[in-house]
Amino acid sequence: MKEIEPECAAAEGAPATVAVIVVAYNSGSVIRRCLDALAIQTRRPDAVLVIDNNSPDSEYLAEIRESDGLRIIRNNINEGFCGANNRGYRMAGDHTYVVFLNPDAFLHRDFIKRAVDWMERPENAQVGILTGTLLGFDIGCERHTGAIDSTGVFQTWYGKWYDRSQGEAWVETGASADAEDVPAISGALMFCRSRAIESIRAPNGDIFDRRFFMYKEDIDLSLRVRKRGWRLVYRPTLICDHCRGWRGRQHMSTRARYMSARNELRLCFANNGRGMVYSSLKYLFVPLEDIFIKLLRLFNHRPTE
Repeated sequence: MKEIEPECAAAEGAPATVAVIVVAYNSGSVIRRCLDALAIQTRRPDAVLVIDNNSPDSEYLAEIRESDGLRIIRNNINEGFCGANNRGYRMAGDHTYVVFLNPDAFLHRDFIKRAVDWMERPENAQVGILTGTLLGFDIGCERHTGAIDSTGVFQTWYGKWYDRSQGEAWVETGASADAEDVPAISGALMFCRSRAIESIRAPNGDIFDRRFFMYKEDIDLSLRVRKRGWRLVYRPTLICDHCRGWRGRQHMSTRARYMSARNELRLCFANNGRGMVYSSLKYLFVPLEDIFIKLLRLFNHRPTE
């Protein structure tokens, strides 16, 4: 691992600044709540960029008013999660911290202040990406599900990547709960030190690898940041609600499942081949999975009387 150089901005005593990048696609049901949560932060972000990824229905953007701190960028094509976040990062300008935030993720009121205060401590200077507890949220009922969505992304012994604690009942932790290093962080909420992600910036200026388009790109970025010597940390007391936009693989299109499986194979090549057998089988069995899903829907179908 490359040794990390001292933080120049911290040495100069420059005040920390925060930019938030939100990539949206047909996000009318959630974007307003996401932006409202940013607007009432006890430490408001210095810049918020909403990147609409050429939504077929983009009328919801008309309800969002631009201001000095909020910009809306309308893409002419769908660049995927990776391309749109790269665009947002380039347009955000220089900031101490950059937050990649899903439109269906709602930060609790003190999230940014507590995250900045914690990251600015000298003992945390090697933390490249920080995240908190993602809690399940039902946007239709506008209430918490009572379950955890993610406390960091981990890998099983056979290679499967998964969100730890997903589905488990949430019990509020004390203010002194310990932070913990994790293998990877969910792209729904990545509170990044700019120097950390600059260390993996490609010659063309990209942070996320465009080849992923979407799915597993957050794990890829996490692994690359770790290889540069930075830490990835989960802090339990930083809370964010997350709706999670899909309801399991049976609701994903064939193309999406192929893309997810293909990207897992990309991760294997970047991770010393770990999980190659599992990821290869997952890719090869997508057609059989299609048959199983169709049969499942057929047996679950209840004709109306």
